[in-house]
Amino acid sequence: MHPDYPPFADRRDAGRQLAAALTHLRTEQPVVLALPRGGVPVAHEVALALQAPMDVLLVRKIGAPGFAELGLGAVVEGDPHQVVLNGDLVKRLDVPAGYLQAEEQRQLREIARRREVYCGGRSRMPVRGRTAIVVDDGIATGGTMAAALRALAQEGAGRLIFAVPVAAPSTLDMLGGQADDAVCLLAPPDFQSVGQFYEDFAQTTDEEVLALLDAAAAASRAPVPPPGPGRPDPRASP
Repeated sequence: MHPDYPPFADRRDAGRQLAAALTHLRTEQPVVLALPRGGVPVAHEVALALQAPMDVLLVRKIGAPGFAELGLGAVVEGDPHQVVLNGDLVKRLDVPAGYLQAEEQRQLREIARRREVYCGGRSRMPVRGRTAIVVDDGIATGGTMAAALRALAQEGAGRLIFAVPVAAPSTLDMLGGQADDAVCLLAPPDFQSVGQFYEDFAQTTDEEVLALLDAAAAASRAPVPPPGPGRPDPRASP
């Protein structure tokens, strides 16, 4: 059972606790990849502790026709980008190929917009041959994390690790074979939602994501785009 009080004060606190369990990876000079938005404050603490560069990994769900919350798969940014589909579900719902292609292009446009919003002129961090640590604030069903891990494996990450403060036990079992290692601080049998294990689980804002990514870029001495009219407004669209 989990304690009567939330074990994590907020995402930054969860990140510091998670970082303490990852310090052995510092010598591998890893890349820390956050799943936005909630994973960014957690990943920032991990990157600081490991003295590692940090980036976001943008994953967009492909929803079913008329049921956007029902995920048919996901589009993961990259060069080339990856599309991960639940083939059984696509077949069962008889989803037209044209719909999938249109959704893929729509989500790619949103990925490009968010990449520009979050990172401005900074190019995406390469992972080929490197240890990549994918961080989120927790995992419920695991669809986004599974898509991210599969895409990074196809990009040639040298070693693939996912790290989260809390996750559903069944989801951890499902994801176990998709990474070289996993670090999860809590996997309670009575898991209902990620938020139940945080005292403060307020939504992470785009402004907070921007500030943390800029701070991470400055810490790793990467060029930071100057503020101004050339930087898109993160509130331009959801």
